[in-house]
Amino acid sequence: MTVELNPAELPQFPMARASGCPFDPPPILRDKQEQGPLAKVRLWNDTTAWLVTRYAEQRALLADPRVSADVTRPGYPAPVGVVPGGSPISFILMDDPEHARLRRMVTAPFAVRRIEAMRPAVQKIVDDLIEEMLAGPNPVDLVEAFALPVPSLVICELLGVPYTDHEFFQDNSKTVIKRGAPPEERGAALGKLHAYLDDLMGRKLEHGGDDLLSGLAERVKAGELSRAESAQMGVLLLIAGHETTANMIALGTLALLEHPGQLDLLRHADDPKQVARAVEELLRYLHITHNGRRRVALEDIEIAGEVIRAGDGLIIAGDIGNRDPEAFPDPYRLDIEREARHHVAFGFGVHQCLGQSLARMELQVVYSTLYRRIPTLRAAADLDQIPFKHDGSVYGVYELPVTW
Repeated sequence: MTVELNPAELPQFPMARASGCPFDPPPILRDKQEQGPLAKVRLWNDTTAWLVTRYAEQRALLADPRVSADVTRPGYPAPVGVVPGGSPISFILMDDPEHARLRRMVTAPFAVRRIEAMRPAVQKIVDDLIEEMLAGPNPVDLVEAFALPVPSLVICELLGVPYTDHEFFQDNSKTVIKRGAPPEERGAALGKLHAYLDDLMGRKLEHGGDDLLSGLAERVKAGELSRAESAQMGVLLLIAGHETTANMIALGTLALLEHPGQLDLLRHADDPKQVARAVEELLRYLHITHNGRRRVALEDIEIAGEVIRAGDGLIIAGDIGNRDPEAFPDPYRLDIEREARHHVAFGFGVHQCLGQSLARMELQVVYSTLYRRIPTLRAAADLDQIPFKHDGSVYGVYELPVTW
């Protein structure tokens, strides 16, 4: 059966979290999950796709080689306003072997051992920003003063991007991921970022350095990668490297402030493993990716009593998958002592998030430091006064006024 979605309410699916709790997926997703793991839904452009709501089926399909991430294939369920071919295509929207060829070129800097070596530097960034925040005005917007600068500084250091340009790339990144922005504005912002990374790549080709973009420049010199491909990879890593983690820092802090018992447990956690568990639970509980992971079937696939036909689109809604009671008992409860690392916040299969080790490490440093250094931290506005990013493909808050 096809479920028709009201375009006025659902400009794209999955939609904003319009439930009473801003940390929960929309009630319609919970309803669909209770009815079964798959449902046919009608999209903004009058096409249909399979909505996948349960954890087991999501992991099975994300790992199935008969499922494609190629945005150019007929039947791919593009989000509203996104037209394939309008801009250079990222390797995350490709299939193997091309996906694997490009991904391998940036895998080494994100290896766990390399990321762990960055922990002291990230700790210093966090400590310095907290010192600045404590010395500045009170109350303050945690997003502007802390949540956004932390990952921006880290990804700039890793990539070799001047942090002095942070306002430029942050502003354009916001436009790219804003669902309500007109396609021409999003395209223009993406074009500006691509031109910026292309110019930066030109400088790396001349001078080089000890950073990820310089490594890509060496690949360009060796003929393994085109300059356009290197710039596109830089755009992807720059946007993903600061936007997602910034939103997790701010939204995770707000969720903890709304669950003071959990915040108290985390504040007094002496075991790094407990902090790591808290990070995984917050990733599961909040799951900030709003568009769902989109795929298209290459062959007929029988699953959960249904037949997904070749050419059918798939929307794998990880936010509701992470609330599946079969995978996570009492899933609507935030429990930082839960073992939740098997969540799908970073996806699953060959397209699993490249930067997950970096994100985990940054969040561990932040969550183990901020609430100890400022034990009286509290929200300076009521929950209903805080502006949530219901219009973004990455969920979070635009502002988080805090005081202490």
